[in-house]
Amino acid sequence: MATYGQIAELAGVPRGARQVGYALHRAPPDVPWQRVINARGEVSQRSADGAGADQLQRQLLEEEGVEFDLAGRVDLAVWRWRPRRPAAR
Repeated sequence: MATYGQIAELAGVPRGARQVGYALHRAPPDVPWQRVINARGEVSQRSADGAGADQLQRQLLEEEGVEFDLAGRVDLAVWRWRPRRPAAR
């Protein structure tokens, strides 16, 4: 899984984590939105129009084997996506 900030940085928009959240909210259903969490390792609370989406996100992640601690956090040292860097030329 990745954080909103990590996706923003990879997209070339540093400090654009909030924009990533907006984009995921409008993304087609085949985009794995549930795999993006906040920098604290938590599922972010949704606004009123997304009620229940945060519980759904956690459920989907748990079904994939992701483990949450008692505080509702994921250990990013374990679960964070680390993209491969292109080979040097």
